[in-house]
Amino acid sequence: MNTSARRGTVLSAFSGAGGLDLGLERAGFDPVLCLEVDSGAQETLRLNRPEWTVPSDGDVITAGTRWTITDVGLTLGGLDLIAGGPPCQPFSKAAQWTSSGRAGLKDPRARPLRGFVSLIEKFLPRAIFIENVPGFVIGSTSALRSLQLQIMAINKRAGTSYRIQWWIIDAADYGVPQRRQRAILIAFRDGRSFQLPAPTHNGSHTRTWDALHDHVEMDPPIPTGSWTELLPSIPEGQNYQWLTARGGGIELFGWRTRYWSFLLKLARDRPAWTLPASPGPNTGPFHWDNRPLSTRERLRLQSFPDDWTLARSQREQWRMAGNATPPLLAEAVGRALACELGLRVASEKMPTLTLERIAQVPPPTPPIAVGVRFASQSGPKQAHPGTGLGPAPRSKLS
Repeated sequence: MNTSARRGTVLSAFSGAGGLDLGLERAGFDPVLCLEVDSGAQETLRLNRPEWTVPSDGDVITAGTRWTITDVGLTLGGLDLIAGGPPCQPFSKAAQWTSSGRAGLKDPRARPLRGFVSLIEKFLPRAIFIENVPGFVIGSTSALRSLQLQIMAINKRAGTSYRIQWWIIDAADYGVPQRRQRAILIAFRDGRSFQLPAPTHNGSHTRTWDALHDHVEMDPPIPTGSWTELLPSIPEGQNYQWLTARGGGIELFGWRTRYWSFLLKLARDRPAWTLPASPGPNTGPFHWDNRPLSTRERLRLQSFPDDWTLARSQREQWRMAGNATPPLLAEAVGRALACELGLRVASEKMPTLTLERIAQVPPPTPPIAVGVRFASQSGPKQAHPGTGLGPAPRSKLS
């Protein structure tokens, strides 16, 4: 560690359960302000880091009119980093299954992004770090072009040279025990180029077993879905498609007629699939013990340490856990940013949140036969009509 260098400062927007903030803290940044509008997430941040400034009015849309650089104890240009993950629903792939579809910047939920840009102009940080879903930067409803134009306008007014670079990465390649495709956007005030840190686990991913092997759930969640009785009949690492004409079980569903995470089960020897924020009763990934994942298990698969606690009800905890930025991913990117900015960087070769790889993984539990209740429903089912023909087209927001 370069002890002569100082730790960095970061203004966190859309802090949520604190995944981005925690990872950046481990990388060498101290949050000077954490903006979050959800009261449960605010409570979570205060519970875990009472020393952080978490205002009750954490609305990013209006924060630029309420907060100044002196309010956070700095001078203009003295903030090292603004970081955040704007609401992803307008750009999320999962949104194609909803009635509103992917509306991008036309979606009212995209308004906070404009507030985020106003914060950039207000504080003029040395660097910007945005984490979001891939649809934030690619596709017909992406925010990238609009964001670039707004940043160019800031450059013209403020004399800065921000230039957005972006990448699509898989959090599993950086040691997170979860397949989670994310967009990473970086820009420096002086226009310099940035080299994203090389993957540390590509080809040797952290597995679900590595994250959960030593956790004993004393009060495991009970499955409540109308189809979850089928979970014991689906092998680990498979979903409902096992029970189709192209799977290995009896035919109860049409091929690809359900969403991917329907009755999806974890495989012990692989990373988890992406954890959803608001899982339905039949939505996985489910534990290999044929039940929903607990809050602690979800946090472990997101790379949170066990001393990080979520506030409120189980449903709210699952939402916060699913929406969070994996802290390990934030730490990996944050270390590279700290190094580029000449700040203090931890001496550890690997990020501190990296999990140990366990030598042996137990074999999967074999599936059992489908029960009588569902077996009587087996028989030929119509498959999905083909690529581009589903789900049904969604009406566009005007």
